[in-house]
Amino acid sequence: MNEWNRQIIAEFRENDGKVGGPFEGAPMLILHTTGAKSGKERENPLMYRPVGDDIAIFASKAGAPDNPDWFHNIKANPDVSIEIGSETRELRARITEGDEPMAELEWEFRPEPDIYAPIWGDADRLDNGNTLVTFGLRSTND
Repeated sequence: MNEWNRQIIAEFRENDGKVGGPFEGAPMLILHTTGAKSGKERENPLMYRPVGDDIAIFASKAGAPDNPDWFHNIKANPDVSIEIGSETRELRARITEGDEPMAELEWEFRPEPDIYAPIWGDADRLDNGNTLVTFGLRSTND
């Protein structure tokens, strides 16, 4: 884990899910995945958006041309856990497709640049026809 993520995760846990800096006021979670190759637990701080009883996360990597490592982990092992505030939930991730409400969420974020700017980074990733993968996180009890 890089030092940037380590500091955000520490701040998140010290402040019941609240962080400052570029993520101040943004909805944050810590995603726990199993490494696709290593099988080791991995943690990543991410912004999210609630969608009914589900949670949407976005494989944006701040606009980079490739996907974040956690994207590959989820594809290989969709059972994940998340920390939101001081609560931990066991969930199953899935890539949203077609007409699902979450598949359209990437465009809902764009009008809110003050809060969601860290997700988009360089918007050219979307403007050049690249697909931003949206994951739906749903309780494993459903």
